[in-house]
Amino acid sequence: MTLFVFVGSLLGAMAIGVPVAFSLMFCGVILMWYMGMFNSQIIAQNMIAGADTFTLLAIPFFILAGELMNSGGLSKRIIDFAIALVGHIRGGLGIVAIVAAVIMASISGSAAADTAALAAILIPMMAKAGYNIPRSGGLIAAGGIIAPVIPPSMAFIVFGVAANVSITQLFMAGIVPGLLMGVSLIGTWLFVVRKDNIQPLPKASGKERLSATGRALWALGMPVIILGGIKAGVVTPTEAAVVAAVYALFVGMFIYRELKPADLALVFLRAAKTTSVIMFLVCAALVSAWLITAANIPAEITGYIEPLIDRPKLLMLAIMILVLVVGTALDLTPTILILTPVLMPIIKQAGIDPVYFGVMFIMNNCIGLITPPVGVVLNVVSGVGRIPLGKVTGGVMPFLLAQTILLLLLVAFPEIVTVPAQWLR
Repeated sequence: MTLFVFVGSLLGAMAIGVPVAFSLMFCGVILMWYMGMFNSQIIAQNMIAGADTFTLLAIPFFILAGELMNSGGLSKRIIDFAIALVGHIRGGLGIVAIVAAVIMASISGSAAADTAALAAILIPMMAKAGYNIPRSGGLIAAGGIIAPVIPPSMAFIVFGVAANVSITQLFMAGIVPGLLMGVSLIGTWLFVVRKDNIQPLPKASGKERLSATGRALWALGMPVIILGGIKAGVVTPTEAAVVAAVYALFVGMFIYRELKPADLALVFLRAAKTTSVIMFLVCAALVSAWLITAANIPAEITGYIEPLIDRPKLLMLAIMILVLVVGTALDLTPTILILTPVLMPIIKQAGIDPVYFGVMFIMNNCIGLITPPVGVVLNVVSGVGRIPLGKVTGGVMPFLLAQTILLLLLVAFPEIVTVPAQWLR
């Protein structure tokens, strides 16, 4: 009954249009009232305690780094570098989109920001070259969701705080699955465009490639500094976020000189708005997380799925299906904050590696970003590329299928994630 009260009040609040953060607080109040322990101080204390975490400081700084990267010209030079490298191949602009998405993912960690930058630059070029525009938009959307999987990732930071799992280990474990997502998209793209009548770009000369590499060198150095610093133990993920923001600011203002002092106020404002939304969600979710534990909801759920506890792969498959369904209706951060406190005790009881589960959980949530009816990243591509949402939804389907097949492959063979993760640790 406790589980029904929690789920019913949460879904009921969201169904009538209450924002997710307030819905989380509302279901917490209802649960407290049902348990006969209502106390407004508990809500305030848990919200303050939720925000008062050093690890969460990484979120505003990585968001700021992403904004500075896009405003300072780093994103544009990464795309130019990818065009010089593979733009001449048949279907090359699609490969450019994925190569650029992977590189940008290792800098900002924001699916929406990376997708917007890619769509603004590449969709007009792909239209001019004769590519199918809805399919091109679908590819860019599917490439954009690599960002929360490849470190640095704000999704991993939120999950790590909610699940009490090492963020550094999550970062290292996300590298190989993120790269596999890129490879699967390139393979799918080359298959679907094999018969299209498209005009490849002229092949760049060695001098042009060298020049593009030189222009992008400062941008390409950013992921090396971030991941190298974390892997070497020189900086924590939170400190790496500060380094990334300062580095992006320096390169944008003094190297590329595209970021002007007058632009900084708007950049900081955009970063602050995004940060406030995420942090308020985190604070509200931690109230629910505390009450989920107090109400012993994980034990109630465990009773329903007890036959699967001794069969980890079947349990993972069942959870992945659940998360995939939830992800079609909720954005990335709310899904993490709502489901993590419920699922983690079950994962630990089943003996599943929490780091492996974290990577799979985030990857699954990312697929939800390109799944109707919500599909946040699809809406970004539709708005930036001026493509009707219905057409983008149709265009993304082959790539959505490829990502889902990859997810199932990683459920069947967890060693693909765990073995490289152990080596990278």
